[in-house]
Amino acid sequence: MDIASLTLAQAQTAFAQGEFSAADLTEACLRQIERLNPTINAFLTIIRPSTARLRRSAQDVLAGIPVAVKDLYYTAGIRTTAGSKFFADFVPEEDAVAVRKLKEAGAILLGKTNTHEIALGVTNVNAAFGNCRNPWDTNRITGGSSGGSAAAVASGMALAALGTDTGGSIRIPASLCGVVGLKPTYGRISLRGVFPLSWNLDHAGPLTRSVRDAALLLQVLAGYDELDPGSANVSVDDYLAHLDEGVAGWRVALAIGDYIADSDPEVLAAIRAAAEVFQSLGAHVEEVEIEWLREAALANSLMTQADGAAFHRERLQTQPELFGADIRQRLEMGAAYTSSEYALARRKQAEARRQAEILFQKYDVLLLPSTPITAPLIEGNDALEQARRLTRFTAPFNLTGLPALSLPCGFSSTGMPIGLQIVGGHWQEARLLRAAQAYERKVRPDGKFQHPDL
Repeated sequence: MDIASLTLAQAQTAFAQGEFSAADLTEACLRQIERLNPTINAFLTIIRPSTARLRRSAQDVLAGIPVAVKDLYYTAGIRTTAGSKFFADFVPEEDAVAVRKLKEAGAILLGKTNTHEIALGVTNVNAAFGNCRNPWDTNRITGGSSGGSAAAVASGMALAALGTDTGGSIRIPASLCGVVGLKPTYGRISLRGVFPLSWNLDHAGPLTRSVRDAALLLQVLAGYDELDPGSANVSVDDYLAHLDEGVAGWRVALAIGDYIADSDPEVLAAIRAAAEVFQSLGAHVEEVEIEWLREAALANSLMTQADGAAFHRERLQTQPELFGADIRQRLEMGAAYTSSEYALARRKQAEARRQAEILFQKYDVLLLPSTPITAPLIEGNDALEQARRLTRFTAPFNLTGLPALSLPCGFSSTGMPIGLQIVGGHWQEARLLRAAQAYERKVRPDGKFQHPDL
């Protein structure tokens, strides 16, 4: 089997037709991990599942599907490091709610993936556990902080993975590694049992090889958790029921203006071409300048650093030397913000949410780049500058809590993936996925996932 191009949905079909077993698929992924992980460093901990776990049940939605989870999610009896020296030996007693749901659905957990330390960064250059490298060019970053999850999915080490997203940490690595990354509405997936960075901005979500796979994962993961203070008691849609019904007659906003234009020309050309695909599918595309994106991104950055400093306050006070240099600097910046500055950022959050509500009263979805550039080189790049640059188009939708998805929309002249970001209204994940599916089916009618030649 071509393990690197196989989607979750294709694997389910192959299981049903007896082409291979769950054990075969898991072994293929483990061989890929053995071969590639020494170079890519996507996994911090590798798990060889028991024979019992490999027995498939037809009733299990994800039966026999090998997955990975970011090393921010608690896993019972398995170390959970958060990419930090502080938690290098931490072994939780219980699974995170999302991990438990994956297991209950029959998924096979292959390991814990590399992350930017404490999830406070977007390069996945990690001083404690080593850098994660982009499968398309191992001299380049994966993006972060869910870089290990994106690299594992892109390179065939797992069919899907979990990530977290506070300012773009699912969508940025999805964009730079050429996979699908979904950040649902704030409160849609429980964060209980996940190391927090910002209680106000954190989201959980899947990274996959196709839009349909993202819908399948979201169907398993979504739902109210009364013990999670951030979880919302909002009904869960059927994300697959109308997935293939297209976007004919939809109103689609294409973000333009100086803030968007400050991007690589190849990225802008790819997004423009994607908008033309939506036109060809019967949607009405209208250019819209969204002035509040810049200030929303700045407010999100301030809140992320301040909230992170609050959660790690004792560690920052007693053993600051254990943090990587970039993390320590950002936490100290967060601790130095005044209460007035934080209050103003929260006010900006309320204003941006209202402006987003007005936008999506008129439009079904919004199109813009996931990242303004393709994956930069690991060497010679400042982590703080990359954070400011790479979160420009993702952070506003953490601040507003809107669902947003990144999916591949072409390649640069250097062969690096480009990501299209599609954003929807609150609790409109089904609509968002339907739009992404329509685009993906048009540009990838054979359904094959494009992966690096490894």
